[in-house]
Amino acid sequence: MASRFKQTFSDLGLGTKASAGSARALNKDGSFNVRKLNVPFLERINFFHSLVSMSWGNFLLLILAGYFIVNLFFASIYMLVGVEHLTGVEAGSSFDAFMEAFFFSSQTITTLGYGRVAPIGTLANIVAASESMMGLLGFALATGLLYGRFSKPNAKIKYTHHAVVAPYQDMNGFMFRVLNPQSNQLLEVEVTVSLSVKRKNSELRDYFLLELERSKVVFMPLMWTIVHPIDANSPMYGMDEKTLLELEGEFIVTMKAYDESFSQTVYSRSSYLASEVKWGEKFAYVYQQDPEGISVDVRRMDQTEPATLNTRARS
Repeated sequence: MASRFKQTFSDLGLGTKASAGSARALNKDGSFNVRKLNVPFLERINFFHSLVSMSWGNFLLLILAGYFIVNLFFASIYMLVGVEHLTGVEAGSSFDAFMEAFFFSSQTITTLGYGRVAPIGTLANIVAASESMMGLLGFALATGLLYGRFSKPNAKIKYTHHAVVAPYQDMNGFMFRVLNPQSNQLLEVEVTVSLSVKRKNSELRDYFLLELERSKVVFMPLMWTIVHPIDANSPMYGMDEKTLLELEGEFIVTMKAYDESFSQTVYSRSSYLASEVKWGEKFAYVYQQDPEGISVDVRRMDQTEPATLNTRARS
């Protein structure tokens, strides 16, 4: 099979040897299933990428934790300097004094300053001035990261959990659905699908770029069913479900589109393992027309129904 379709070979940068084995190369969420070992810490670390790519929950938790830790740090310094160098402190115990120092720190770092508590003496003023400068820089950085996360273009393409091999014209076709669940408009949407399979009697893998019924659409307001016709020129020609499983096939999907909201090009990736392909099933019809327009039932996006495959197309 490898020699027959050599002209469509494309390893996508994954390599035939490096991707040998049964592990999927691309996760469902589009991340690569690759771990880089023995990389020095200073070369591996990338604070900006981590902060703009982590989940919103983790980002907000990190900001709150950093704010709390910094205030604890400066409150401890004020305690070492002595709370007697802070005017207006009303403390009956060490814990009360620490809480007064903590809340004074939170007012100083935000440059809020209610005025009841104020530093006295050179040392206390130096600490307060240093904290206010750190607060200005820290909040400027947090604001920049927050803006970066909001302004970061991201194509949240929704893929069906499973692909199908269903009847297509007088043959069969490999199919899956994609949908833009958001209200923004994606223009000039392009998709490429590659098939990765193990070589017979080898752990190496070959990659084949699949020809699609339609690889580009100008608009994508509806659900798009992407189809690869399994004709005589297809690397899937003559395959059945058992063969694809034995070859540990993986379909790698990459999409590119122009996001009208961000005025930038966005990308999306996903993959389907051989075990995630349903043979002899087709996707259910999910459109409905009414006087208000066309509606799409997104909840039925993954719904399939039995379909008889064209047996002559696989011979």
